[in-house]
Amino acid sequence: MDNTIHDRRKALGLSQEELARRCGVSRQTVNAIENRKYDPTLALAFCLARELGTTVDELFRPA
Repeated sequence: MDNTIHDRRKALGLSQEELARRCGVSRQTVNAIENRKYDPTLALAFCLARELGTTVDELFRPA
């Protein structure tokens, strides 16, 4: 699944570590999602979208 997490995170000046902390996951999890190696749970997708100021639909796109 394609996503815009990296670009949105950078635009907000957030590190992977900070975004991970806000969503209760590890930095490695955020990295894996950004690199399309892991699809998040629905709950995590909503948390990421909330913290990045967008919607799940805008954050994730089918590949």
